[in-house]
Amino acid sequence: MIYFDVTKSAKAKQASGLMRVNRRLSEELGDAVTLVRWGESNPPWQPDDWYLTTETFDVAQRPGFGDFLERPPCRLAALFPDAIPLQHPKITWPHSVVRHPGYMMALAKFDHVFAISDAVKHDLTSYWQWAGTTARAAVSTLPLGADFDGSKRHPRRDDVPPPVLLCVGIVEPRKNQSFLLRVAEEMWARGGDFELHIVGRVNPHFGRPIAAEMRQITKRRPGFHFHEAATDEVLARLLARTRAVVFPTIAEGCGLPVLEALWRGLPCVCSDLPVLRENTEAGGCVPLPTNDLEAWTEGLQRLLTDDGQWRRLADVAAARPLPTWKESAAQIVRTLRA
Repeated sequence: MIYFDVTKSAKAKQASGLMRVNRRLSEELGDAVTLVRWGESNPPWQPDDWYLTTETFDVAQRPGFGDFLERPPCRLAALFPDAIPLQHPKITWPHSVVRHPGYMMALAKFDHVFAISDAVKHDLTSYWQWAGTTARAAVSTLPLGADFDGSKRHPRRDDVPPPVLLCVGIVEPRKNQSFLLRVAEEMWARGGDFELHIVGRVNPHFGRPIAAEMRQITKRRPGFHFHEAATDEVLARLLARTRAVVFPTIAEGCGLPVLEALWRGLPCVCSDLPVLRENTEAGGCVPLPTNDLEAWTEGLQRLLTDDGQWRRLADVAAARPLPTWKESAAQIVRTLRA
């Protein structure tokens, strides 16, 4: 039996990236797992069972969880999303910064950890090595699915979309929307005629100044639109008329927006980060140096005006193999039942 912990995701109101991972895995795991919530469920644990969590957790805030990890009644598996709270503490939610070292050390006590990218796997194992911890956990890389809403793969696009750019992600310094706004202002100043749509909830700790900046820009730039609470339906409509997805992030665990753009047959213009290269090197993407204003201005302007370049990128995006959440769930089950 595989018991899948949905303690936080079952209650979550915000569709964050990690909550979306939890939801899609839960949907695709289906009858292969039994859902449990810490403190509410009391499964009849057997030694050959698995406890599986894809949530970040605070051992101190879960009564009895520390003892559970020290004397596990079954085998333990977890998904590890990233070490960003340790790498960028000044722009990460304070509770996450405090919690993350203990969380990463607790993962060493698990039997298996699924890292969401090769880069994340390296971060976790390097942290254990730095801390002098001998981990019992085996660590493998789990490719995440590109089909974020369960939709079918978008076929090759026959018509070139209008000059519309779309950026999706929580509004915060890590996602780098402020830099994208500088790029857009430079492009408009040079006579660029395009729309920029930014979709994302606002990080209450760090995102409000960026949101305020965007609301000011909407007053003077008719081509700019900020969608703070967009539904899946609104996002689908935007994607249908988007020419490219833009992802200027400075740090990621995987970079799902890259995969999700490709699933829709859209090119993705993104930061040239090592973790993103794991998904960009197969094509359909335009990696650009992080925070390089001129490179981004020229790169986006070319993609908006060069139909030939767009067609080449879009054709690759629509044709290249991409992982699905069904495949991600199947890999988890195969690994745990091996």
